[in-house]
Amino acid sequence: MADTSPASTNALVTGAEIARLAGVTRAAVSNWRRRYSDFPAPAGGGVNSPLFDLTEVQAWLDKQRKVQDVSIEVRLWQVLRGAYGEEMIGGLVDVARLIAGEARPKDLPEDAVRLARDLIGSGSTAEVVDALAERFTDSVRRAGSDQVTSPRVVRAVRRFAGEVAGDATLFDPACGIGTLLLAVGPERGPLRYGQESDIRSARFAQLRADLTGRVGVDIGTGDSLRGDLWTDVKADLVVCDPPVGDTDWGREELLLDSRWEFGTPSRAEGELAWLQHAYAHTNPGGRVLMVMPASVAYRKAGRRIRAELVRRGILTQVTALPPGTASSHALPVHLWHLRRPRTLGDAVTSVRMVDLTATDPDESSEPVPGQVADVPLIDLLDDTVDLTPGRHVAESHRDYVAEYLSLRQKLTEQVRLLADLLPTLAAGDGPGAVDGPSVSVADLARAGLIEYGDPEPVSVSDQLDTDYLQGFLRSASNTRRSTSASGTFRLDGKGARIPQMDIAEQRRFGAAFRALQEFEERARRVGELSREAASLARDGLSNGALEPPE
Repeated sequence: MADTSPASTNALVTGAEIARLAGVTRAAVSNWRRRYSDFPAPAGGGVNSPLFDLTEVQAWLDKQRKVQDVSIEVRLWQVLRGAYGEEMIGGLVDVARLIAGEARPKDLPEDAVRLARDLIGSGSTAEVVDALAERFTDSVRRAGSDQVTSPRVVRAVRRFAGEVAGDATLFDPACGIGTLLLAVGPERGPLRYGQESDIRSARFAQLRADLTGRVGVDIGTGDSLRGDLWTDVKADLVVCDPPVGDTDWGREELLLDSRWEFGTPSRAEGELAWLQHAYAHTNPGGRVLMVMPASVAYRKAGRRIRAELVRRGILTQVTALPPGTASSHALPVHLWHLRRPRTLGDAVTSVRMVDLTATDPDESSEPVPGQVADVPLIDLLDDTVDLTPGRHVAESHRDYVAEYLSLRQKLTEQVRLLADLLPTLAAGDGPGAVDGPSVSVADLARAGLIEYGDPEPVSVSDQLDTDYLQGFLRSASNTRRSTSASGTFRLDGKGARIPQMDIAEQRRFGAAFRALQEFEERARRVGELSREAASLARDGLSNGALEPPE
């Protein structure tokens, strides 16, 4: 639909940017738009991705400073983070139990109890639980974990799931906190079954369903592959974002399992075990939408299973989602579409390949004709059975010469700029700055000199330079303090310390740190372009589209 909103000459911001500006979740911004008639109208964008005039938004936020649900939500999250640390899912479970009317959990601080009750008084139970779930998803995604399914993946799965009948049966064998299972299909009607090995995540998923008014939802706890709780469930749609790279999925004890209809997966192909487990839970005509690492489409160990899926006409589509769609990395992920034939003659005769890797991950996942190819089964059944969509989509129309020249020009320019960005630094005249007088980030926060941004803390005082703050937070000593036992780095670690300097010295160091950050970002871009150019050149030389000069 065309944008019919009036044009604005001021800066425009998305709903997500408004959320970051106000320190709330995107769900809270959506609630504001529904609940407050004076919330600024869209000044651009489309129906599904409106843009708002920044000046109008700032004025509205200033006028609404006394609206308590904004600060209550943020304060509740901070109290939970202080009490539960890396075990935030336990805090969400305890808050959800309190909301559900259970006795106060013993680990839930009194401040959290009070704030949770105040928050419930300012909005519906469903809004509160959904807001907490979204904030948890955002925080885990920024920490670089695969613990939750990213909102972009959820949108893609929901888009490709299409219309789901109100009497359908849905299943997710690795449901986490219930994000995918609760996102697809109508809110009311379908029966939903899930299983999750993490007890707290499973508990929160069930509470989330109950408190948002969804009936017919049953979440079990346990390892789906080793101990399937739903052996009798046959679903019309199975959705799953399974564990990635798990070699301890139970192969030795499950060698003779009847679920391996297409072949027993190797230890390294746990994702194909999850795929077959999901397929075993489908009705005739039932579908599977499985989020998969891109490497599963071409790894040698999985070739026989891929060949069987293709040969039997069960794999109907492979969609390469845009880079950045997954939560913890920028690598592309695939969405595999399977369908159980109703009869012997009901199998597909081609696999639709959809390559969205050139699409913005925040834009629509609706493919355009140049991103789609229907590949006959026989063309896929070669020695490699490579199911990577990019290999099959519009390969014959690719202009290797123009692409290579463009990439080479971009790379040359980026390398030139890179050399200019590395700052000139002189020898210091003493011990490391962090070895002298210093102050903790926690003390700066308590003094109101910083606030936690997205994802890095920023200065809110003219006594403290933001670049100086963030630069020293990345020092080797602070990196060690801010890295968890699991290897996760969090820039806002409570134990981090920065040296004490006057504002002039801070700005001098801040300028150097800022130049280094720009250098690192440019270096990453050079690396990306280098890999892309080398890959393109190798393919072009191999298929005859390019040749060396004489």
